[in-house]
Amino acid sequence: MKGGAKMSKVLENIKSRRSIRSFKEDQVSKEHLDEIITAGLYAPSARNSQAWQFTVVQDAQQLEKLSKEVGIAIGNPDYHRFYNAPTLILVSFPRDYAFGAADGGTALQNIFLQANALGVGSVWINQFVGNSDVSGIREVLTSFDIPKDHIVLGSAAIGYPLELPKNSKEINGVVKFV
Repeated sequence: MKGGAKMSKVLENIKSRRSIRSFKEDQVSKEHLDEIITAGLYAPSARNSQAWQFTVVQDAQQLEKLSKEVGIAIGNPDYHRFYNAPTLILVSFPRDYAFGAADGGTALQNIFLQANALGVGSVWINQFVGNSDVSGIREVLTSFDIPKDHIVLGSAAIGYPLELPKNSKEINGVVKFV
């Protein structure tokens, strides 16, 4: 998939996005956060249902409380608090919504790409899948006004990168044309 043609800005953004696992303490600016959330809201969804709820957590004490419960649920009491990102965006859906994983994936991809375009780092946090109803986690999610009939199917830790990844893996997926 190589060629001499100039790459589009969209493809440049896709190819330059990396998972960031080291963040500055600075909070994401309101302007950047608004654009990142808007990108998620404009993601495609099955039947245009937009059944998601985005919950943005920026309070350090709340992030710590949630991280502690995640650590208990996954059997890792030293869990790292979402790579110490200053912001966590939880994407939840009604538990009986059949397309939540797909819709959540597209919303998160838009979030990651817009964050990258703004110089904001991001990384997928997947520890909530299958754990949204673990009692300690559920109590914290409920305190964040995530409805009890919702489960978190993915989340994005975001913040300004402390450092950029040094190496990136070669892309080697299989593509076949028929």
